[in-house]
Order: sequence, then structure tokens, then C-alpha cells
Amino acid sequence: MEPETIIKVENLKKRYKGSSDEALGGIDLEIASGEFFGLLGPNAAGKSTLISILCGFMSHTSGQVEIFGEPINHKSVVLKSKIGLIPQEIALYPTLTVLENILYFGQLHGLSGKALKNRADESIQLFNLEEHRSKYISKCSGGIKRRVNLIAGVIHEPQLILLDEPTLGVDPQLRSLIFDYLVELNQAGATLIYTTHYMKEAETLCNRISIIDHGTILNEGSPSKLIEAVPGCNDLGQLFLTLTGRDLRD
Repeated sequence: MEPETIIKVENLKKRYKGSSDEALGGIDLEIASGEFFGLLGPNAAGKSTLISILCGFMSHTSGQVEIFGEPINHKSVVLKSKIGLIPQEIALYPTLTVLENILYFGQLHGLSGKALKNRADESIQLFNLEEHRSKYISKCSGGIKRRVNLIAGVIHEPQLILLDEPTLGVDPQLRSLIFDYLVELNQAGATLIYTTHYMKEAETLCNRISIIDHGTILNEGSPSKLIEAVPGCNDLGQLFLTLTGRDLRD
């Protein structure tokens, strides 16, 4: 039995107001249930724009986007209840404590009462935040903020999780903890879309990747097969530079 298609994107285009260039120039993409999918590209390649459209935070200029068989709609409460987003930027309230932030985002995603309390307690324990639960986010280290940022996006146990560089700036210990947690979520049935600039992360975690640049997909497939297909490439980092070039990006 073929896995269910969770995301279907056809000829997706996005042009920002006032820009002569397309941020996305005709993306075609299908992601199946249970995939750990990597979306890789240099700065300004179009990754965050695509993630924002898939979440319903941003409208697209043209093309088709379906998630769970429904056209994406930023007003769809049911659809959003199935989606979790961990943004690149820390999206927490600095004047609330660690626990208050977790509870707030849990309520925002429809949790309440004992279910919310249990999920908050489990998350705090899992990410070793017990001694920080009453600390204001403004007083927390970058690593603590990253952990709470992650919890806020998955506390409602979404079926589809979009992660925009969730390990940016974290130490090796926290990176390892996040990796293990994401693998557990994936093994439990969640579909993950993962953007990162760490090629080794994608090569280790993702069963399939797309490499995007200038708003178009350059190549797609399993990391191992993509590497094997390009002579002289021994890892995903070499493949990435071969496809996207070595010029610095803003």
C-alpha cells in the first residue's frame, strides 16, 4: 500500500510586492506520510518562503498547494491543528516564563485542562527544563529558548511538522537531544520537513531531500543516491556546493 500524499505542490510561484524576481519560480513537490524530508538551499534560496506558504502564513502568487488533500487556507483551523511549525527565529513571549509560554502555545493549539498540564510537564522533563520553568524567557540562554521554541511547535502532537533550522546556534549536546526527539516523532508517524545549513544533519536524518536555489528545485531524491549520481562527490556537502556554487550569499 502506497503511503498517503501529505503535501502536493504544483507549479508554485511567489513574487513579493515590488520585486521583479520570483522568490519561487514554479515548485513541484510531493511529500508522503511518514517522510523525514530535507529542504536544503543557500540563503535566500526560497526555503523559508516555501515553509511560510505551506503553513498558511503567506499567500502564493500562483500554482496549487494541497495539504492532507485540502487546498491550503490560512483560515483553516482544522488544517492548522494538524501542522506544527518550529520557526528559525525565536517566537516566544519574553515577559512570560518558560512554563507560561508552553501553556500559552498549548492553549493556542486547542489543549486545555489536565491534557495540557500533562503535555507541558512531559515536555519540560524531556528537555531538562525543570529548574528553568519559572524563569522569564528574556532571562534564558539561547539553548533554553531553542528548547521552548521547539516544544511550542509540537505540544499538540501535530501530524506534519515543519522545522526551519531548529538547531541554529545550539551546542552538540542539545543538537543530539533534538535529533533523537525528531527521530522519535518520525518513527511514531509524524511527517517532518526540515531545513538546515548543516549538510551532515540532513544526510543523517532525512530519507529524502530537495536542493533548492533561486526559487527552483535543482535536484531531489535520497541523499545517498544523489551523492552517488555525481562523480567526485563523497558527501552531501560536496553535492550541495556542486549544485549551488561557492559564491557567498546575502
